[in-house]
Amino acid sequence: MRVVIQRVSEASVTIDQKIKSRIGAGLLILLGIEPNDQKEDILWLVKKISNLRIFPDEKEVMNKSIVDKALEMLVISQFTLFASTKKGNRPSYIRAARPDIAIPLYESFIKELQQVSQLTVETGTFGADMKVALVNDGPVTICMDSKNKE
Repeated sequence: MRVVIQRVSEASVTIDQKIKSRIGAGLLILLGIEPNDQKEDILWLVKKISNLRIFPDEKEVMNKSIVDKALEMLVISQFTLFASTKKGNRPSYIRAARPDIAIPLYESFIKELQQVSQLTVETGTFGADMKVALVNDGPVTICMDSKNKE
């Protein structure tokens, strides 16, 4: 399981020219899922994301987590995070999980993130053509992969 986390001042996702979800300050989380991902991958990422100290404290030092600041999150499914660009110029997405595997894991990730953080977690729609808008705060962008824990 792979995530790209962006600290944002605001973010939204639009589907069919209608805003589906919108958050203020917080995290935009792009989530990619592989066929071999399990509950353990979800638990590890959710714990890391909830405790990641990337928000400023009173001295403007990145020392606070999203939970400490009680902000919002927006989770977007992103199969292209597993694009392979080794051959040719057209990316291959064979490492991304198919919907029958990915959808339950995506939904479980969102549920676990809400339970652990006790914060608002907005979402896009799995498989939809989404237009994601954000104002990156910092900018702060962090990439994590549950298969690279060390």
